[in-house]
Amino acid sequence: MRIIVFAWIIVNLSSLAQALMSQILTVLSSRTAATSFSRKISTTPTLRKIMSKASYVVPVGNQMGFKQLFDDDSSTYTYLLWDTSTKDAILVDPVDIQVDRDLNVVKEEGLNLVYGVNTHAHADHITGTGLLKQKVPGLKSVISTASKAQADIKIGMGDRVEFGSRYIEARSTPGHTNGCISYVSDDKLFVLTGDTMLIKGCGRTDFQEGSSETLYNAVQTQLFTLPDECVVYPAHDYKGRTSSTIGDEKVNNPRLSKPLDEFMDIMKNLNLSYPKKIDVAVPANMRCGVPDVE
Repeated sequence: MRIIVFAWIIVNLSSLAQALMSQILTVLSSRTAATSFSRKISTTPTLRKIMSKASYVVPVGNQMGFKQLFDDDSSTYTYLLWDTSTKDAILVDPVDIQVDRDLNVVKEEGLNLVYGVNTHAHADHITGTGLLKQKVPGLKSVISTASKAQADIKIGMGDRVEFGSRYIEARSTPGHTNGCISYVSDDKLFVLTGDTMLIKGCGRTDFQEGSSETLYNAVQTQLFTLPDECVVYPAHDYKGRTSSTIGDEKVNNPRLSKPLDEFMDIMKNLNLSYPKKIDVAVPANMRCGVPDVE
């Protein structure tokens, strides 16, 4: 009897061992498959291509803070940009009569405004940078050296306006004026074109050192070389439009998509009226938005 019981125990232990070994092999097999799948993902050619192409990577969910603000009187767009981590911010092309509005938005967003930036010395409104400097301790004004206007910081081609860990990069785009600058975001997702390129149009070239040929060449070499999907945000629009893209403007801009000689002929025959505020705005803007006290 003892021999029979002992034999029964040995047989059952053997069955249990086989079942246990089978489960272990199943688990090991699934882990191997998972590891193999993970390796396939990490070495996917498409992913390697994206990683190798990226010169500046913005983590998902960490895009630049952005607000587009509008002045009805001059049809001017002002842009508030900020680092979403540090809350450091800049205002691009502020308008004097909208400074209180802009500062209210800055306060609502909990931002630290560090720069007031201009794309050029405007002729249709007075810049708000002078008033901003009075109302925001430590704020610095920024404009291009080529503009010959007064500012705390003068910049040129390739210079960066930094706020927190973010920046916009200056591209010299003269033609509307000698001092026109366009600003490209650090991730190249958008460009602030000032008056150089508007939505389905461009800035006039018949005053303030304007040159149709210079503007055309600047657009072709500095703006149309950006990615087609790059969003275009101009300093003005008179038809309620807010943005375009480089690809759209390259194909559909009724002026800038044309050959140079045709473009110059279009610009020569615009017959635009004299800007209403130019005699007040330009002198003030050459002094960083400070009106003539005389």
